[in-house]
Amino acid sequence: MQQMKTYMARPSEVEQKWWLVDASDKVVGRLASDLAMVLMGKNRPTYTPHVDNGDYVVVINAAKVVFTGSKWEQKEYAWYTGHPGQHTENAAKRLARRPETILREAVRRMLPKNRLAFKTLDKLKIYPGSEHPHQAQLPEVKELGVKD
Repeated sequence: MQQMKTYMARPSEVEQKWWLVDASDKVVGRLASDLAMVLMGKNRPTYTPHVDNGDYVVVINAAKVVFTGSKWEQKEYAWYTGHPGQHTENAAKRLARRPETILREAVRRMLPKNRLAFKTLDKLKIYPGSEHPHQAQLPEVKELGVKD
């Protein structure tokens, strides 16, 4: 009787690609879930949970993302500074102040909570405008965050 062997990718075998994603007029949650899958490498047949086999992703036009419903006023981001009281701001103020953090926080919360997730999140490059400094890596255009 012949046994099947499970393939486990090694870090030296993984070849990472660069992708370019345009976030203009994309829903934040749908785009973030697709970005998390590409960053983790779950779109590859050689996915291995304990190996960083995802790709690099450059997101442009992050200031043009959209929320469904009335989340611009209702969704709140909270953080603690170390002083008494917790700071909060809604999504509309966050978009005006730091638009790339809306998408980065959504992707970060969709990644697993472990050490590998910190390395995975470093492969996500988000820019509020249409310019990015990664032309030397020759990123390929990828359509993410569309409703099937």
